[in-house]
Amino acid sequence: MKEHQLQGLSCPGCAAKVEGQIKKLPYGEATRILFHSSKLVVDDQIDMNKVNKILSEEAIVIRTGDEEMASHSHSHQGRKEKRNLVIATLLFLVGFLLEERLSMPIAIGFYVIAILLSGASTFRKGIRNLLRFQFNMDTLMTIALIGAVAIGEWREGTFVAILFGLNEFLEGLGMEKARRSMESLMEVAPREATLLTSNGETTVISIDHLQAGDIVLVRSGEKIPSDGVIIEGNSSVNEAAITGESLPIQKGSEDSVYGGSINNEGVLKVRVESPFSQSAISRILQLVQEAQDQRTPTELFIDRFSRVYTPAIIVIAMIVMFLPPLLGGGAWKDWLYQGLAVLIVGCPCALILSSPIANIAGITRNARNGILIKGSNHLEQLGKIRTIAFDKTGTLTKGTPHVIKTISYHPSLLTIAGALEKESTHPLAKAIMQEVQEPVLPIATELTTLPGQGVTAIIDGKRYWAGNERSTNHLTIPQEVQRDIDQLKGTGAILVIVTDETHVLGLFGLADEIREESATVVRALHDAGIQQTVMLTGDHPQTATKVAQTVGVKTVYAGLLPEDKVEKVKSLSVHYPTAMIGDGINDAPALAASDLGVAMGKGTDSAIETADIVLMQDHLEKLPDAIHIAKRVNRTIRLNITFALGLKLLALLLTIPGWLTLWIAILSDMGATILVTLISLTILWERKPTHQQQTIPLTK
Repeated sequence: MKEHQLQGLSCPGCAAKVEGQIKKLPYGEATRILFHSSKLVVDDQIDMNKVNKILSEEAIVIRTGDEEMASHSHSHQGRKEKRNLVIATLLFLVGFLLEERLSMPIAIGFYVIAILLSGASTFRKGIRNLLRFQFNMDTLMTIALIGAVAIGEWREGTFVAILFGLNEFLEGLGMEKARRSMESLMEVAPREATLLTSNGETTVISIDHLQAGDIVLVRSGEKIPSDGVIIEGNSSVNEAAITGESLPIQKGSEDSVYGGSINNEGVLKVRVESPFSQSAISRILQLVQEAQDQRTPTELFIDRFSRVYTPAIIVIAMIVMFLPPLLGGGAWKDWLYQGLAVLIVGCPCALILSSPIANIAGITRNARNGILIKGSNHLEQLGKIRTIAFDKTGTLTKGTPHVIKTISYHPSLLTIAGALEKESTHPLAKAIMQEVQEPVLPIATELTTLPGQGVTAIIDGKRYWAGNERSTNHLTIPQEVQRDIDQLKGTGAILVIVTDETHVLGLFGLADEIREESATVVRALHDAGIQQTVMLTGDHPQTATKVAQTVGVKTVYAGLLPEDKVEKVKSLSVHYPTAMIGDGINDAPALAASDLGVAMGKGTDSAIETADIVLMQDHLEKLPDAIHIAKRVNRTIRLNITFALGLKLLALLLTIPGWLTLWIAILSDMGATILVTLISLTILWERKPTHQQQTIPLTK
């Protein structure tokens, strides 16, 4: 498949129409036109001459050359359209003066040239559509113009053509502004890397040629070319492009760095861990581009409505033109004029644009803040969420627990615990290994993870377990051990019990630090309209309840297995639209089952892959702002639809007393389109944060 950047694509209906025509070509079945990002994706074997011919029928061209040439091409095209509109306006004024003072035939000549300059492409498409019995806004405008000329209304017909040309020009500018805001995000990607060769020399290469294991040199002010690890040097690194975090982070030897982040000072030697195509910034840019062309339920509804709306307008216009004169209610010319005005009023430009620009702006705003939304449909859903379910570990807490108390009933406790946990990557296992500190450990065989319980293995011919209370179901716990367990649970500690087949060898009490922003974020979420916050965790109820009380989460469900989380999420979704926030492999099923899955940026690949939204900063602080933006986008779309239909309805009502003119019709259509575009673009304006982070005491 090959991707091409398009120019002149400003109408979703045109995009769908062209896509359908290209799909009929040999090798065209997989063709996609991505309207929001203005891209064409076609099979490598397709005949591009035929593709270009289809595109040219809608005045769409494929951009050629590099990014700078494309930008220049767009700028040149915009200047040409603007120049034609200015000349057409001057010719209209000359024709108007000639009509009033000299000769009408000469004035008509000026009007004809003005019409051709301001709307030639629209009318070519309109006539072609008429011949094929295809009805869209170009068809409506063409019928209206032909009708105006036919009844001798040259002045108003020309004025309509100029204003419609201006309307299309401004419409294109609005879409381009939204696209440019998205394209500015793409500019964070590095282009080149300074490769350090084996003989100590440096050479500049394209990032596409970087491989895992390469050593690159990153000087002050340069972008780190791909994800890697610093092997030499210290610097503060700006990761705003990836995480949205504006403050630089101090980095040194053995610290991980993101591709696309900026080295603020000094020189760093970085070992590349993955090719650029697999780096975090590359995945972000790819997902952001794909996100633009995920259709929302509102957009799908508007598409379906428009397919009925346009033919309905033509029927209404025909009724206005012919019914009153047939019933003796007025002169034919007067009602033909009114019917032509109805056609212009019915142009669905504003309605079609009511959603896409707002959605692009919302996705862009959130991406700037380090929140990756994988589709417009997910942005719309975010604005509707009323319940948020949190996993505890790694979401409300930092996910880096440490041992706060060890109770030993057997001298081999640390040795056995170390053998059981040394191969595990679980945060609790890592914390226990910090406590063990044994240089030589026995070998554990038949090591098995017990979901929702812990681990079990054979050590020196004997089976051992390490896990929560469920892992002790095979034995009876003595009263004195139970007292110690209850005491640890009473402190809110996470419990790991080490047992053999008959005895408890010891207990580990662990605690996880609550994220500094958690309490502030939960309050801000309630202020943002979230009606219910819920914690879903596999931890003990006492531990979970203590964390929930500290951060302000209202409802707690503890001791849950992954399948239990799925069932809880489904039951919550029955009452309100529900989002699930998590970071682990065990959260992935619940993320998929929820109305909206949100993953932490440093969570597991499975969680990030499953989620609909990714918090690249790896904390929750920007989530309330994302919800505010999503709600604003939804409000804006509703407002746009109201304006688009309201202004048209108002203009249509003027046909009852016979007051609707072509001037009023085109101004109402143009006004609605401009209003919808400007309102949508205001979403890009930055506002003050909805909340400020406050430091709260950490619970251990």
